[in-house]
Amino acid sequence: MIDKLELLLALARERHFGRAAEAMGVTQPTLSSALKSVEDQFGILIVERGSRFRCFTPEGERILDWARRIVGDARAMRQEIEALKKGLSGHLKLAVIPTSLPFLTELTVPICARYPDIRLTVLSMTSDSILARLENLEVDIGISYVDTEPPPRFETVRMYDEHYVLLVAPESPLAERDQVTWAEAGELPLCLLTPDMQNRRLIDRHLAEAGVKQSPTLESNSMLVLYAHVQSGAWSSILPSRLAETLDRPSRLRSIPLIKPTVTHKIGLVVTKREPHSPLVAAFIAHARRVAGLIQPQFARPPASRALASKIKNEI
Repeated sequence: MIDKLELLLALARERHFGRAAEAMGVTQPTLSSALKSVEDQFGILIVERGSRFRCFTPEGERILDWARRIVGDARAMRQEIEALKKGLSGHLKLAVIPTSLPFLTELTVPICARYPDIRLTVLSMTSDSILARLENLEVDIGISYVDTEPPPRFETVRMYDEHYVLLVAPESPLAERDQVTWAEAGELPLCLLTPDMQNRRLIDRHLAEAGVKQSPTLESNSMLVLYAHVQSGAWSSILPSRLAETLDRPSRLRSIPLIKPTVTHKIGLVVTKREPHSPLVAAFIAHARRVAGLIQPQFARPPASRALASKIKNEI
């Protein structure tokens, strides 16, 4: 049954019979047979299908919810047994919003030093994609915005506050300013992240609140593209301060704090609510709480990554 439910989750992920079968290393008839077996066992139709996959039925969506719980618990059980035999080891998959990627080393470097048999995969994706991948057991831990209460099936660990700066070239008329208002920033030629990114939607909201209707002349889902275009002198950008600091090493550009309003957004871990968590996830959460305890007294200005990473390593 566990194997059949794993195939069901692959179908939920791929929304295509052939791709789901290929992803799981089985033939399409094998996948179809497993699906039919589960349908017969419960006496319901799980998937609406003709010549191709259409969608899950309402009953199929409920089966999916249970499949995620059962498969998640089965994986956690296997991992716990392995940890009892060999110590903490295994593969941990992290999904991170792009603006938080520079912060990630403050978590990954110390935990890999403490547990050398852990293997990590880090994926960059949007906040919406992170929740979807967590729900379908494709990733173990997300790092995203946690300003609002998460959906009931998730829990969060607050890590740090995201502050915003205007990033300009040294020759910009604003380069010597100590502060810039959102309204002033909105009048500049801006290059920003694409609208599918939550960071971009937040920036648009704050610009609108400042009375500016902004239409950036360049959009990209790559931070390096934004940085390169600011460096050219033809554009400015609005970025989280930690990200701007990391991209601009050694300092070639000017990062100017944005005010009126001064805004922050909370960044934290997001995990599927499960008791108990798998040993790997539980260890990562415990480590993240220790890191958060070091960061949070310094929320007013997030510290440089290298200094904090060294402090964290000494703590653990």
